[in-house]
Amino acid sequence: MRRFFLLALAAVSACGSVPAPVSPDKAGGDLSVFAAASLTEAFKAAGTGFKAAHPGSNPTFNFAGTPTLLTQLLQGAGADVFASADQPNMQKAVDAKLVAGAPRVFATNKLEIVVGAGNPKHISGLADLARADVLYITEAPDVPAAKYAAQALAAAGVKPAPRSLEADVKGVVSKVALGEADAGIVYVTDVRAARGRVSGVAIPDAQNPRAGYLVAEVRAAHNPYGARAFVDYLLSAGGQQALQGFGFTPP
Repeated sequence: MRRFFLLALAAVSACGSVPAPVSPDKAGGDLSVFAAASLTEAFKAAGTGFKAAHPGSNPTFNFAGTPTLLTQLLQGAGADVFASADQPNMQKAVDAKLVAGAPRVFATNKLEIVVGAGNPKHISGLADLARADVLYITEAPDVPAAKYAAQALAAAGVKPAPRSLEADVKGVVSKVALGEADAGIVYVTDVRAARGRVSGVAIPDAQNPRAGYLVAEVRAAHNPYGARAFVDYLLSAGGQQALQGFGFTPP
């Protein structure tokens, strides 16, 4: 927890003075946003609010696991905004000079155990994920949620053996919803977005790392004014309301 706050403080401090807001008439046109899969529902809603605030803008989204998005950017994929579910992957983007300016923390999140609707295996906590009768899955090791999950499991002293490694949190939720797995660890927001198809089991705060989301304008953006305006919107009252409506917490 302390490390996250230090990273967040460093990101804010590195910004120096925040750039002046972009006027609505300059932020129009197509805008390509690369965003972590766990942001899917919230960013679609934020996109609607952004279009209302900036008439003529047309944000489109590419949602995937953060490492997948980073790879796409490194391979030259066109994007205007990059939103990461963790600091290390965003730092790789900074080191590769893919982003302009200092990334900004715009939201936080926590983990939750995702189980089948109604919790048919009666899972009550992290320790149950190591039970022989529980088919546990997780994300690929380089996915932020998998790293956070590993921290939570280590804090609980639990070592489950995952039966499969998914590309992102949505893959874990989908398999659990379909009954192809009994449980996984995703974000609180993912369980909330799939309500009715899955259920959630809370993870105690003492074992639950706080995930920080960062956003930055892509250096090679085709719409730099729109990119800056979108980043500003995420940190505005309207953007924060949209995010928190889907269970994200303030930066």
